[in-house]
Amino acid sequence: MDESEGFRVSRSIFVLEREIGERFMRASGPGGQNVNKVSTAVELRFDIDASPSLPLYVKSRLRKLAGSRLTNDGVLVLRAERFRTQERNRADARERLFDLLKRALISPRKRRPTRPTRASKERRLQSKEKRARTKVLRRVPQKE
Repeated sequence: MDESEGFRVSRSIFVLEREIGERFMRASGPGGQNVNKVSTAVELRFDIDASPSLPLYVKSRLRKLAGSRLTNDGVLVLRAERFRTQERNRADARERLFDLLKRALISPRKRRPTRPTRASKERRLQSKEKRARTKVLRRVPQKE
């Protein structure tokens, strides 16, 4: 595959250019009068479910990583408007997509359940006793 047709995420994963949708709009923020005239902000759209480039395990992790940036249709939406030029915002959005895909490739470590040590149990009980004594001392004294 030619690099102009997309970008390589890993040895086995190559995302095609046609899988990425872009829309340009006016940005808020820096730019002076240019903000009102030029469409420099970029909205990048990547349909996770329809992507033939990604294996199922990467798709499921990417959905979790996307969070609120994921639409109900399974489309990842990234908006970039940090910079004053369209090209830099476009590169920023693509870089963020690339980073998300890279993070989705890494499988999370399995948690090994551990038991608390005897010392940690004793420390916990001592702190509970101390807290209880503090609360007892705050009480109004009882009249006999």
